[in-house]
Amino acid sequence: MTEHLNADFAQAVVVHTSAMEWQQSPSPRVWRKRLDLSGPKERGRVTSVVRYDANSKFHPHLHPDGEEILVLDGVFSDGHGDFPAGSYLLNPEGFEHAPFSKSGCVLFVKLKQYPGSARRQIAINMLEQRWADQGNGVSRLSLYEEEGYPERMAMVRVESGATLTIDGGLNGGEMFLLSGAFSDDDGSYATGDWLRWPTLEDRVFTAADAVTAYLKTGHLPI
Repeated sequence: MTEHLNADFAQAVVVHTSAMEWQQSPSPRVWRKRLDLSGPKERGRVTSVVRYDANSKFHPHLHPDGEEILVLDGVFSDGHGDFPAGSYLLNPEGFEHAPFSKSGCVLFVKLKQYPGSARRQIAINMLEQRWADQGNGVSRLSLYEEEGYPERMAMVRVESGATLTIDGGLNGGEMFLLSGAFSDDDGSYATGDWLRWPTLEDRVFTAADAVTAYLKTGHLPI
């Protein structure tokens, strides 16, 4: 069955994940909160927050069109290693694994959004990286940018009271707040909120308190 949830990229979306109920996945001890979905219910393009209970696992599976993971809490594992909170993974098209978590974990996950088998595989611990000082209370850590592919992913840190401007020339953007609170002309956003916007105009966020956020740009079909 084909399903659609926040699948119209021409529409701005805000999802407050902290207010959502956990839904069971095909694995009985893995839970999810779907933020967008387009296509077959269990095989479509999807963005989710996912929770693994302690000693939970998924069966071995392939990832057509790739997979992106931010480990928000706990330790996520597969046959390629153990990835603690602060880890970032980009697994290219055709990647195969059998994920599990001994202690439990919470993830931000994007599936079927990175076609192209020539993409680099990324596995980094963001807490061990040097962030670039952008000035005016903003720092940035590049997670993924590769010639031949449109999207750019980064983490940003914004000090309390500072502003973050997202250039409209980047074809809109997508953001997930790991901590802190933002506001702009359209509203206020707290930890766990997910935003996606298609506008070609600059967007200016002000940090109500210190913010750490995932930012993706360049991927919306504007």
